[in-house]
Amino acid sequence: MRFSLLFLLFTISVFGQNDYPKDYFRSPLDIPLYLSGTFGELRGNHFHTGLDFKTQQKEGLNVYAAADGYVSRIKISTWGYGKAIYITHPNGYTTVYGHLQKASPVIEAYIKKKQYEQKSFEVEMFPAENELVVKKGDIIALSGNSGGSGGPHLHFEFRDSKTEKIINPMLFGFDIQIKDTKPPVINSLVVYPIGDSSSVNQIQKPIEINLSQQKDGSYIAEKLMAKGKIGFGVNTYDLFDNSYNKNGVFKVEGLCNGKPFFGYQFDTFAFDEGRYINALIDYPRYKRTGQRVQKLFMVEPYLLSIITSNNTYGMIDVVPNLYQNFQVEVSDFNKNKSVINIPIEYSALPVKVAKEEKRSGFLLKSRKDNSYTKDNVTVFIPAGTFYEDFYIDFDVKDSILYLHNETVPVHNNMTITFEDKVSSEADKSKMFIASKQGKRLGFNKTTRKGNVFTTYTKDLGQFVLAKDTIAPKISNPNFVEGKWISKQPFLEIYISDNMSGIAEYNGYLNGKWILLEYDYKTRKLSYNFEDNISDEGRNDLKIVVSDNMGNSATFESHFFRSQQQ
Repeated sequence: MRFSLLFLLFTISVFGQNDYPKDYFRSPLDIPLYLSGTFGELRGNHFHTGLDFKTQQKEGLNVYAAADGYVSRIKISTWGYGKAIYITHPNGYTTVYGHLQKASPVIEAYIKKKQYEQKSFEVEMFPAENELVVKKGDIIALSGNSGGSGGPHLHFEFRDSKTEKIINPMLFGFDIQIKDTKPPVINSLVVYPIGDSSSVNQIQKPIEINLSQQKDGSYIAEKLMAKGKIGFGVNTYDLFDNSYNKNGVFKVEGLCNGKPFFGYQFDTFAFDEGRYINALIDYPRYKRTGQRVQKLFMVEPYLLSIITSNNTYGMIDVVPNLYQNFQVEVSDFNKNKSVINIPIEYSALPVKVAKEEKRSGFLLKSRKDNSYTKDNVTVFIPAGTFYEDFYIDFDVKDSILYLHNETVPVHNNMTITFEDKVSSEADKSKMFIASKQGKRLGFNKTTRKGNVFTTYTKDLGQFVLAKDTIAPKISNPNFVEGKWISKQPFLEIYISDNMSGIAEYNGYLNGKWILLEYDYKTRKLSYNFEDNISDEGRNDLKIVVSDNMGNSATFESHFFRSQQQ
């Protein structure tokens, strides 16, 4: 009953949409809008939160304020959105501009001042309403490729200023500027027998169904001979005119005998719902094949607000003497639609291919706390960490924790602790809990209290106590020591670390702290001489880089520079 009431509320919230203003906001770019990413698109561990606009494969295009307002937040990060500006508008919405190259002169000066005050490239600021006021059409930045961007583009999103919920920019009229006459593409349809007594075509495993496309563009699936409960999943993507990118779809809906059964559409959702992507898709298939099959059912309900469902949660009960037709409709925002019709008939024929169900290990109850201990290792798994019950592998051999495998999605953090009573205090100060893949070790932020090491993780796999005593490397400066470099606009140098990763970096010219920008994709540190820290003639450079275990490396050199170019 509790979940039925929740889904009733979800249904009301989805269909009770706001009347979003269609002509209040302008484009943040002055070029034709082509998309490389759509709202709600399936990404790694999250749904995409905005639109990605192509910037003609280059950086440096003007980025404009979409409407009057003020800069309410600026976040400069090595990861994520990179350099991002947030503008709050008087009509209750906030627009976000991400992966920027640099801000406009006034905003850039504001940022630089804060960076030098805090002596950090990564900063976050919340200007007051009267500090950085902008008008619709003002240039606020240049487009770039900063942070986690995989290529030059502008990430653009809308948020409700009060609730911080993300809203599909298409709802604000941007669909008019993006030509789309193409229906979504259906890659595959998968049917899932659910439970011990269910089967499809005498098979108890998930199977891909053959589809034939009709003259009207719709698809008809082969007839399914089934019994018991079954559910469906679809692998699909959307195309736009003038673009070859395979983007996410807007709406997926399942109907049984013409009645809505289960579906979702990407209008708006909260940030903390993003990880439910791993429950929505067939996660084990994704880890095995890289294909994201979007499921149209739930075995165990989860609280993703975009979903609407009846009380069966999308599972169809195939019983004798009842012929059923299931229909999958996949739509983009412009209402281009692809339809699959799936005839279903009851069959009592015996199972020929049984499902492979693992019943070894420990039965984990997803709605209860679970704790496992062996030797010097303990794993605590709070209720709600996993979406469904399953048999989990837990073992410790040769000081290595074996914690199941990556084919099961994790929603919340687990706690892993290792106890070490043998190592010296000097060694312990350099130790952390590492993820282990073959010979490769990955850093997990670890705390230590005496002999006990603790980390929080959303990953399964192998873990081990590792030690990092090797300092980072600093190499390949773009100047020759003792030479004049008056014409160089930037000072550049590369840094890397072999295990625990870069934690901090600082640069000094003639004893004064300088702002070094770090690009993790290229491992490059750069200093812009426009900051005017250098002296006439000789300049002494010092760069200090530390990793997450406190190992530190220092680079010292000098060069000559003239202030008059």
